[in-house]
Amino acid sequence: MTALEQAILTWIHLVSAAIWVGGSLFIGIVFSPLLKTMTNSLEERMQIMIRVGRRFNKIAVPSLIILMATGLYSSHMLIGNPNLLVATSYGVFLTVKIILVIALIITYAIHVRVIRKDIEDNIISKQMSESQIQKLRKKIIILGEITVVLSIAILFFASLLDAGV
Repeated sequence: MTALEQAILTWIHLVSAAIWVGGSLFIGIVFSPLLKTMTNSLEERMQIMIRVGRRFNKIAVPSLIILMATGLYSSHMLIGNPNLLVATSYGVFLTVKIILVIALIITYAIHVRVIRKDIEDNIISKQMSESQIQKLRKKIIILGEITVVLSIAILFFASLLDAGV
């Protein structure tokens, strides 16, 4: 692979990471607290948050897929021999990063499953009690926080790999 091809691949990987991590952080740190000032109704906040989440997913999921594809391709190009995954610090860090990515995918899949369409319809049609909505909100927040923490940890391991540690 030429240096230009590697640079383009890295750029695509970084843009996808910026969309995935940046969007997740924005929703959790900026949008969610702001939403509390817009309405006191937990039901309304959940409806808005679910709509924002669905909209974000339209760019976040493709970004995550691109991240995984470009990451796997780069890893394959750098480590041709699977034995190097345990024989070098680069391989060990890459293995940890891969494990974190798998944990991220599982957590994100659960997160999406928790707020499936029928749940959203129940909130909109007011078929969920305040306590049910509150429990759902807690689950969503915890899964969202885990997703963000895993994403940031993955970025840390990416920086270790880039530094050649």
